[in-house]
Amino acid sequence: MSTLITNIAELMTQDAEHRVLKDAAVVIEGERISWIGPSSAAPAADDAVDAGGRALLPGWVDSHTHLIFAGDRTAEFEARMAGESYSAGGIAVTTGATRDTGDFDLTRLALGRVAEAVSQGTTYLETKTGYGLDLENETRSARIASTVADEVTYLGAHLVPSGVDAEEYTDLVCGPMLAAVRPYVGWADVFCEQGAFNEEQSRRVLQACKDAGLGLRVHGNQLGEGPGVQLAVEFGAASVDHVNYLSAVDVEALAGSWAGWQGPAAEAAGAGSNHRGTVATCLPACDLSTRQPLAPGRELLDAGVPIALASNCNPGTSYTSSMAFCVTTAVLQMRLSVHEAVRAATYGGALALRREVGNDVDGERAVGSIAVGHRADLHLLNAPSATHLAYRPGIPLTHAVWRAGVRAR
Repeated sequence: MSTLITNIAELMTQDAEHRVLKDAAVVIEGERISWIGPSSAAPAADDAVDAGGRALLPGWVDSHTHLIFAGDRTAEFEARMAGESYSAGGIAVTTGATRDTGDFDLTRLALGRVAEAVSQGTTYLETKTGYGLDLENETRSARIASTVADEVTYLGAHLVPSGVDAEEYTDLVCGPMLAAVRPYVGWADVFCEQGAFNEEQSRRVLQACKDAGLGLRVHGNQLGEGPGVQLAVEFGAASVDHVNYLSAVDVEALAGSWAGWQGPAAEAAGAGSNHRGTVATCLPACDLSTRQPLAPGRELLDAGVPIALASNCNPGTSYTSSMAFCVTTAVLQMRLSVHEAVRAATYGGALALRREVGNDVDGERAVGSIAVGHRADLHLLNAPSATHLAYRPGIPLTHAVWRAGVRAR
């Protein structure tokens, strides 16, 4: 079954050439994109959709979420808005509610959040464990996450539970808990921050998870300068997330991690694919909610560091799945261009998940960009150009969504 989408006013591919096509068309065949070009040259297809002069983007790739939770942290939010500072300790409130919620309801809640994200143009997303914080509940969270998300990250090292010795808990995270969640996860993360895990504990977690064959990510440099960025680069983590407080040495390390990368075009051609560095993932909705300085996305890009934008959807510090809001904030307050912000929320997220390449041969089709052979993840805006995302802040602009070739909205 093939579908032709024609009469596209602006097609922002976010491919290796950064193409922006006018009066364009796309053909979907199964779950893949099979043709891109001018509307006047579009081939016949089994079905046709008239885009009506709207803009088409890749679907958002949300590379950092925490969807497996129950409960509410409204009181914490109100206190923070009244002037109290954010600390990692609020996670414990969600842990209690999550442990008290059964599998059916926990799954139902997570599926609802995924559906909300998809309705706003997100077509590929990662989510983490981290609200169980004991062997049984972290394993349960990983199992549930594997049924609702595209990528699952083990975050047993989110917080040391109250009343538990930090070294003993780190042993658990690196040993029995890791073994229990391993069948359900592809990634591991650690909250390397004051009030969570120190440098040595974080190093132990990263090494154990690397030895177990997991890809690595790091929560780092959110509340102040710290070792998170340096650890992420040292361990070859795919991303370091938050990055609000960066020294010149941190930025240099991130940029240096990409020194051997030949760029997306070379990578797509099979060259340079082993030299990807560490993506800096910016979480602007979280920065606003916690009243932290916005991550220095402009400075990172200017230094040659690829960035991603992600929602950080979670109950305490960023209870939103709106990637459009993150893009708007990046343009209006982080000094990114519209094209840069959209790229960070699509291709950048895919790069942070190492899903930016793939082809019909290996079956792992690329996400985050529109190119022949890539997964047909598409986001049609109710606007003639992507500029309207920032030009009309707060206006819901999603008109239609295709996820792996299936129309989801």
